[in-house]
Amino acid sequence: MILSALLTSVGINLGLCFLFFTLYSILRKQPGNAEVYAPRLVAEGKSQQTNDFNLERLLPSAGWVTRAWKLSEAELLSASGLDGVVFMRIFIFSARVFAFAVVVGVFILLPINYMGKQLSLDIFDLPNKSLESFTISNVDDGSNRLWIHFSAVYIFTAVVCYLLYFEYDYISSKRVSYFYSSKPHPHQFTILVRSIPVSSGRSYSETVESFFTEYYPTTYLSHWVVRRASKLQGLIKNADKLRRLVRLKSANPNQERSRRAGFMGLFGHRVDILDHYEKKLEDLEDNVRAEQSSTLGKEVGAAFVSFRTRFAAATAIHMQQGVNPTQWVSEPAPDPEDVYWPFFSASFLKRWISNLVVIVACVLVTVLFLIPVLIVQGLTHLEVLETWFPFLKGLLRIAFVSQVITGYLPSLVLQLFLYLVPSIMIMLSSIQGYSALSQIQKSACIKVLWFTIWNIFFANVLSGTALYRAEIFLEPKKIPAVLAVAVPGQATFFIAYVVTSGWTSTSSELFRLTTLIFNFIKRNICRKFDDEFEVPSVPYHSEIPRILLFGLLGITYFFLAPLILPFLLVYYCLGYLIYRNQLLNVYAPKYETGGKLWPIVHDSMIFSLILMHVIAIGIFGLKKLPLASSLIVPLPILTLVFNSYCRRRFLPMFKSYSVESLLKKDREEQNDPTIASFHDRLATAYHDPALIRAQYSGNSGSINTPLLRTAEADA
Repeated sequence: MILSALLTSVGINLGLCFLFFTLYSILRKQPGNAEVYAPRLVAEGKSQQTNDFNLERLLPSAGWVTRAWKLSEAELLSASGLDGVVFMRIFIFSARVFAFAVVVGVFILLPINYMGKQLSLDIFDLPNKSLESFTISNVDDGSNRLWIHFSAVYIFTAVVCYLLYFEYDYISSKRVSYFYSSKPHPHQFTILVRSIPVSSGRSYSETVESFFTEYYPTTYLSHWVVRRASKLQGLIKNADKLRRLVRLKSANPNQERSRRAGFMGLFGHRVDILDHYEKKLEDLEDNVRAEQSSTLGKEVGAAFVSFRTRFAAATAIHMQQGVNPTQWVSEPAPDPEDVYWPFFSASFLKRWISNLVVIVACVLVTVLFLIPVLIVQGLTHLEVLETWFPFLKGLLRIAFVSQVITGYLPSLVLQLFLYLVPSIMIMLSSIQGYSALSQIQKSACIKVLWFTIWNIFFANVLSGTALYRAEIFLEPKKIPAVLAVAVPGQATFFIAYVVTSGWTSTSSELFRLTTLIFNFIKRNICRKFDDEFEVPSVPYHSEIPRILLFGLLGITYFFLAPLILPFLLVYYCLGYLIYRNQLLNVYAPKYETGGKLWPIVHDSMIFSLILMHVIAIGIFGLKKLPLASSLIVPLPILTLVFNSYCRRRFLPMFKSYSVESLLKKDREEQNDPTIASFHDRLATAYHDPALIRAQYSGNSGSINTPLLRTAEADA
């Protein structure tokens, strides 16, 4: 790629960013778009928009930037919990890393690369200059200037490790402080027990009560055995849809209420729509009540067991309950709002088989994704396109067309394919038998991250060379040399990818085009004005891997192609402002993990550093500087030692709380008059929502008649 092609890509994406910012600043002021750009504020009753017209509504403004910038961390913690704070700390950490990298890379390494003569290019023909002239490939072989790159690798590694330690320590202390300041939560006093053995003549509930009463006589409080309620959940979901339809039809008396009862409303005799829906809802109510009664007897071998203190629950989690380690398997219970009910696999064997199936599925998805990667690599080389499509030769020789195709189109195509991946990984993670939505999201986050690193980084890097042969990886000694040749050659593609996937995609997050179109169709074409809507939560499983991929690109290309660094710094600054705004106005947390996603960030950064070191070993060898190549070898070893220390020092704090913290919190609440009522609520905290929720009938004279009784009423 030549410089003018990169500038074309930057210009297109910069224009899109400004367009999204301008449209957002106007559209967010329109009353009809409140559910699009401020759903959280609407749900909380804090939206202050009125229907009164004023000219200011039609003028773009940057007031949202000021509000997002001034948002304090304490306010962010109150609004989005510790998970939201940790998410924003990723941007802060990355901005600090690449602010330093820009200073060293752009002002020191970039001029050295550009002034090299290895590629024998005209240094005065900037527009048509290959971007490779800005990479380490242009530095003369054996040049003493390469020692500056060597020093930069060491210094940069030290800075990144220092910042990683600082962030790990800061977030760990925040996690403990957050625990001390929190009110009692059911998951702090509860464990999840799976693979409960069946006793002859006893139900699961009786077996659990007998076991924990015998072995935890002073601390055991209550339990709730999980029921098989998948059919009931489906019935309730259908009843919810019908209830909304009945309410909408009742709220619009002027709307036509007759339709044909046959297929798609085209055949059969005419019926009153409202009466028709109410009759169907009545039938569903009867089915729900019948299924609810039968579900109470469909116990599975899993139960939520609650204790009187946090310390007692923690002790039970870390103890083997039975002689057979595959029975009475205990683990921390998720918060009631975090429980994933639809696929509650209680069998140890089923979970093991599910994990194997998911591993195979992930491998297949990864292999299939190589097809669009190869297509994208073809787009980056005009000679390949001319071979594939000879009839396009004339069009491809037009300067602007070739610049758009090689500079903008490849990264756009790759990004479109990538949009499918997070949903696939969430689906695969959901069938692994996890009991919590947060566990599913964390598992999907890890899957998307490594999928992205392999298919976006390694597959693009290696497919762009003649060295893409599996047998190379059977000889580890060749890996540094292979990467040293392949990675610099893809620098231009990744610079364009950062601009397209980073700048434009982040700006489109602010604009929320898909949600805007859906809202417009719903309100203006379908004429649906339903007050009920779901406030979205941050899709950590898709956003964190993308942020970390850019971190890997920046660290890897820090000394190879420092031209990428300013584009990355702009991305992290944009993301910092945009996501603070989204956390304030759009996203609301559905559950809280206490920042448990940070270890994924730390491990990804360590991997990126090790990868940089491996490439450095190979590149200095290719550049005929064997001493520098040898002196780099201790660096990955030191980095792994640093990582081992961090894992011992901080990781246990993200897995469980210390005895000191638990006992301190328990003792503080010993004389709390509200703890007794909290213990009473624990008995019903983990009842399946399908068994305790209240529905509403549309056929009994009032839409407020309860369909299902609450657990308290049943008791």
